[in-house]
Amino acid sequence: MHGVGQGKGDIINDVKETIRAGSAKELARFLNQSVDIELNGKKETYSKAQAEIILRDFFKTNVPVDFSIIHKGQSKSGQPFAIGQYKTSDSNYRVFMKIKAIEEQQLIHEISFSKE
Repeated sequence: MHGVGQGKGDIINDVKETIRAGSAKELARFLNQSVDIELNGKKETYSKAQAEIILRDFFKTNVPVDFSIIHKGQSKSGQPFAIGQYKTSDSNYRVFMKIKAIEEQQLIHEISFSKE
């Protein structure tokens, strides 16, 4: 495993690799203790452990062929976010992530997958 920065590294780049690999286990390392997940319009708040299971099922059902970041930015309040495109063999999803800084560590606070 290459050195994944836990400090001020670019979380979005690290997250991109875990999503591209379809690894909920690796992705879970970047999740907040409580995370909002939206899948095809259905939004729920999960604990980190629940979120890992939900994402694992999603990745298993929708195996990633590719994942790329289309846009990175910050909200007016300075909260980082990223928009990506998640490709499976037969469909595309738009991915939206909101990042929160928790005790010097950037973590995913919200992530959504909506079919394009």
